[in-house]
Amino acid sequence: MKRRTALTAAATGLVSCLAVTGCSTSGTSGGGGGGSLTFMTFETPALTAAFWDTSIKEAQKAVPDVSVKKIVSPDADRTAYAKQLQASGQFPDILSSVNPKDFTAAGLLQPLDQKWLDANFTDPDGNRIDGKSYIPPTNSQIIPMVFYNKKIFAEHHLGVPTTWEAYLNVVKTLKKAGVTPVEMAGGEPWSAALPLAGLISADVLGADPQWIQKRYKGEVKFTDPAMTGAVGKYRQLVEAGAFDKGALSVSYADANKQFLDGGSAMYPMGSWFIGQIPAADAADFGTFLLPSSTGRTIVPFNTGGTTAISAKSAHVADATKFAEAWSLSKPNLKTLIETDGAFPMLKNVPFEDFGAKVTPVYTEGFRLVTEDNAKVSAFGQVNNDDALPPGVVEQFNALSQKLFTSSDVKGQLASFDESWDKAAQ
Repeated sequence: MKRRTALTAAATGLVSCLAVTGCSTSGTSGGGGGGSLTFMTFETPALTAAFWDTSIKEAQKAVPDVSVKKIVSPDADRTAYAKQLQASGQFPDILSSVNPKDFTAAGLLQPLDQKWLDANFTDPDGNRIDGKSYIPPTNSQIIPMVFYNKKIFAEHHLGVPTTWEAYLNVVKTLKKAGVTPVEMAGGEPWSAALPLAGLISADVLGADPQWIQKRYKGEVKFTDPAMTGAVGKYRQLVEAGAFDKGALSVSYADANKQFLDGGSAMYPMGSWFIGQIPAADAADFGTFLLPSSTGRTIVPFNTGGTTAISAKSAHVADATKFAEAWSLSKPNLKTLIETDGAFPMLKNVPFEDFGAKVTPVYTEGFRLVTEDNAKVSAFGQVNNDDALPPGVVEQFNALSQKLFTSSDVKGQLASFDESWDKAAQ
């Protein structure tokens, strides 16, 4: 089975500025008399500046005579930022969590060594694109899971829904009781897209895991009944009042706080959110997956990894040593497990060897990873052959925001079909 991608990443303090609008860099981390590498990262609530300081120092042991300068992406769209840097002649030596397909056609990324992948990872081909891998399959994530507040569910005598009808009933019951049923960080396009992406993964890819490959071949369209049905469910949620009316102006940080403070009952979000649930409150929260149309449990799965390497770097060998060391660092993975909800996929490394402290919410998610179940590509999130064409992820995110206010599902999807065809040419 192909396994999937993606890991959010973070970075540090700002010292100097590159000649690109919005670009910021930090000072040198470690170093010696050798060359200098640039490492593009970005900050999240889970992976802090302190994490990146420590992780870079740890990986830099593999290249002790090389200095490493951090470049901080100004927002979560690190792929777009990397394109800005490339256009200005400042493409980083190492990049964190970009969409490889946006760069491979131009030969900008260095393929990883297959022997290294086979030796170190449980799913060495999880991030393969056209026979080559550009991001190491260090960990996995589920995007999205549905987090829920157990106290709110108990107060309104609700059980975990296993069918779409039951899920809609939960939404309507909570709405009638004056509770915001579903939290959404709609002010940030990537986050606004997760509920819709989850429905597509559950219904469309759950029924046909090869759907994306068929779309590349022109055998299916987004206006086909299977896709319009899944997207129509998103409109059902909007029309049922599942989301707050002002959801499109809510930031990711504010949405996290509102949900954790009991301001909403459910939150479709990537498994990285596990790390944002305080250990003291973990017993009050649980998770489930969006119900599929077939009733089967469908896991929207990603094989994650951070370090892509520039093929144009003046120091490819050093960049590769650094990237490999960063990816295999057990201290790095320990932090990712505890703060970012990452599910490790290092070969021959038992979970207890990481020394990570996890909550029951994490255990619930990890069980879905280790079980023999129906895992499919998390739509719009993967870094393998099922990744969307260059630039289309951003257009899908925008589509999700448009569908929040537009009931013209087929019209919006017809326009998206056109965008796909142009990008995939």
